[in-house]
Amino acid sequence: MLTLKAALEEAGAAIGRTDAQVIMAHLLGVNRAYLAAHPMRVLTESEDARIDSMVARRAIGHPVAYLLGAREFHSREFAVSPDVLIPRPETETLVEAALERLAPDGARRAALLDLGTGSGAIAVTLACERRDAAVTATDASAAALAVAAANAARHGAAVELLAGAWYAPVAGRRFDMIVSNPPYVAAGDPHLADGDLRFEPAAALCDGSPDGLASLGEIVAGAPAHLNPGGWLLLEHGYDQASPVAGLLARAGFEDIVSLPDLAGIPRVAGGRLGSHPRRIP
Repeated sequence: MLTLKAALEEAGAAIGRTDAQVIMAHLLGVNRAYLAAHPMRVLTESEDARIDSMVARRAIGHPVAYLLGAREFHSREFAVSPDVLIPRPETETLVEAALERLAPDGARRAALLDLGTGSGAIAVTLACERRDAAVTATDASAAALAVAAANAARHGAAVELLAGAWYAPVAGRRFDMIVSNPPYVAAGDPHLADGDLRFEPAAALCDGSPDGLASLGEIVAGAPAHLNPGGWLLLEHGYDQASPVAGLLARAGFEDIVSLPDLAGIPRVAGGRLGSHPRRIP
């Protein structure tokens, strides 16, 4: 049987030291400091086999988040599965933008809507950060909603989860803020064949449109019928979509349009406040 040190070196050669440490710590139920402090601990046959199996899956590209079944987002751990996108740090920009634009805590109970919630990372985080808000989230995937429900329960978040595409489950209802991280990768984008994206749900990444703007456009077009006067719409988008999304917002009658960068300085979130005379997009 291998020692921890030998197993870590072997796994590191196949998938890199960081991934090897994360996987081994998870499977052994310890932290990474333990691995360094106990290099000569001998693995059992079962432990060795489980590590080999997971390292082999990672070596062919399976995302670490799916292998572990979890990913951290906004300082909370969220369950993930191949039915949902893996939460990414870039999306925290969307959450921060939403929190900054909500009325002060206690002013009145704000109604928030998260479209295409996936794992529920956005909706659950907003519900946790603003316990006074009424948060609703929709998704067309029943499997994704099951993951979101588990995450809401895990964090004690009161989130109304509804099945259906975009606004269909909330017909006739209005909200103070709508947020979404919709599919925005253009059809045929070579990045879809790279890295973790190969294993994530295709429909959550790409809606089939050649420029990746179809879902973004649909959400913008439907927002005026579902926002209270002065309500905000905030959308995550691709690195090269800031200008066209701003155009969609302007044509729909949104005001105070903003473009916000992620931590890498890349424009990542566009938003606007519904004006008093929203326009109907044909």
